[in-house]
Amino acid sequence: MKPHVLVLLWTSVALSLQAVEATDECVCELLNTARSFPHEQFASLKSAAAACNSKLNPQQVWEMDTLLLGLERRLPQLLESMAMLEKEDDGDLYAALSLILIENELLELQQLVDKLNSTTRGSQQLITQSGRQLQELTAGLKALEQYDSEELVRRQSDNERMKRDLDQCRNGHLLPTATAPPSGPAAGCPHGHFFNVSRAKLNTAGEYPGSFKVGAWGRDPRPQEGKESWYWLVPMTSSNRYANYVRQYSSLSSLTVGVSVPGNVQIHSSNPTTNTIQGPNVVVFAGALYYNCYNQGTVCRLDLITKDISTVKLPEDTRYNSKANFCHLDECYQHTDLDLATDESGVWVVYTTKQHFGNIVLSKVEPGHPPVLGRTWVTSLFKQSVTNTFVMCGVLYATRFVDKQTEEIFYSYDTATGEEDFKVGIFIQKLSTNIFFLNYSPVDRMLHAYCDGNMVAYRALFQKDGIEEQDTEELQ
Repeated sequence: MKPHVLVLLWTSVALSLQAVEATDECVCELLNTARSFPHEQFASLKSAAAACNSKLNPQQVWEMDTLLLGLERRLPQLLESMAMLEKEDDGDLYAALSLILIENELLELQQLVDKLNSTTRGSQQLITQSGRQLQELTAGLKALEQYDSEELVRRQSDNERMKRDLDQCRNGHLLPTATAPPSGPAAGCPHGHFFNVSRAKLNTAGEYPGSFKVGAWGRDPRPQEGKESWYWLVPMTSSNRYANYVRQYSSLSSLTVGVSVPGNVQIHSSNPTTNTIQGPNVVVFAGALYYNCYNQGTVCRLDLITKDISTVKLPEDTRYNSKANFCHLDECYQHTDLDLATDESGVWVVYTTKQHFGNIVLSKVEPGHPPVLGRTWVTSLFKQSVTNTFVMCGVLYATRFVDKQTEEIFYSYDTATGEEDFKVGIFIQKLSTNIFFLNYSPVDRMLHAYCDGNMVAYRALFQKDGIEEQDTEELQ
């Protein structure tokens, strides 16, 4: 009888060693008593998860919000038209024309309601289907976990959670629990609590009345010596989207009457071309112009003295070239993917990435040669539901279109605490329909706006020690 030797390897493998009479060779038979991993089931679950992810995106939520906003805006207009008809009804031609207009408004409202109902039904079906799919995916994944004898999945999950917490801590999202947060946004702001906006203090077409619908203007918060009173202007001179120079003015009166004594600082003779300006969201800080470089997801910095250009690279998946513009119900502002902003501390850039599904990302631009991207904060605000942003005392504010006369500052994100507020409720009384550019100037505490070809300024009003600043001071 042939001898047999049985060797146990770990807990799941058996080796049977058989000696062969004719030679010194051994024949080994490997028996794997562990269950084979169900690769087909895993591939099926992976495909189902990818399909589920593709069905859910922030665009659907944004569409619902815009439809609701449109309905909210149109109903008061209809009531106003009906009240006017009742008041001025002459029983003749005027009444007939008014009824036709009201009928048209009702038809448009009906179409809006039908679209809203259709979107709602589609969303409800999607939620039901996604919920069922998530339950099936959860059950399938739990069934697969029994094959993880070394608990690799659990360990990987723990590692990912710790890595996520570490990234959030580095980006300022996790605060030490022992630190009491300031009360309200911008609690550390030297001016106090931002609570309102004045009426327009300036409204001028400047040097080019009626020529450039889109542009930007303002002051340098940290000007070079002798340039404390200077202003700058960047009109979008090509297709309302591109520019290749910044125009400087020695005073507010020079800007208003259109006398540019310092003149232009030209980036390039062609427009547009490499490193020229794309989009109206530009700012000047410490003698340099910051803007979205042409055809790049990059911030350019132009030294206004030497004309040297350096760049700040944003994350690889940053959206640009009108992929993530500021929008309202009727229009999106072209090439507003990147929004540069200034406050007391320096330069900020507002943008979005594919990774964050279109939500606003805020980063500090740190000075240097070249400048670099500093700390970054991720918000839960979808960028295309916003018309403009600005930064004041380290707090990001966002606006939305209410109607042709009103813009609302409705949102804030405090970078010191990570707190978000969707009910700021500060209203700007507009002098024209669109605000293509909005930025805060800490020099004079003004909000500079570029509105359909006009330069408009509003004073930011603060409350300090229980005393509210009054809307009295004029622009200097």
